[in-house]
Amino acid sequence: MEVNQNPENTEQNEMLPGNETDNNEVIGDVEEGTSSANSESQISEEDKLKAEATEWQNKYLRLYAEFDNFKRRTSKERLELLQIAGKDVISDLLTVLDDFERAQKSIETATDVIAVKEGVTLVQHKLKGILNQKGLKEMESIGKEFDADLHEGITSIPAPSADLKGKVIDELEKGYLLNDKVIRFAKVIIGA
Repeated sequence: MEVNQNPENTEQNEMLPGNETDNNEVIGDVEEGTSSANSESQISEEDKLKAEATEWQNKYLRLYAEFDNFKRRTSKERLELLQIAGKDVISDLLTVLDDFERAQKSIETATDVIAVKEGVTLVQHKLKGILNQKGLKEMESIGKEFDADLHEGITSIPAPSADLKGKVIDELEKGYLLNDKVIRFAKVIIGA
């Protein structure tokens, strides 16, 4: 048999009916190889994405559970703090309560009223001192300009002098500040 080295003849040989199936088989095998490689890479890519999605979902669930636990813990701590917030103030005031009880016992048997008054005055000063240490301050209102942020005007009366118009003339109930924040407004009478 003669070997034809002309490329055109090779193409003609490939078109012959007997040679056609051999070439299709080779082409099919090559396509199957690439498609199986593509499907394997596609499957592995899908598996990677699924694994990553599962990992993110697990992280989300753990984070959500941690946050839920944090909310419960902080609300519990806040409740406990509110329940015992005044513990140190009350424990300091117990000494004043003891002093009042002693003063009450001494009033029953006292013959000297001046000594009892002095004792009660000392207890009052002790109470004010403890409250001042905790940040409580009395407002000074008499003679000052009326300020709606600090004072509660009960009534107004004619001012005794022109310089007292719009100013606080009398104080019915003292106002108090706790750490420079009003906790009770002073009830005052204003000069008109």
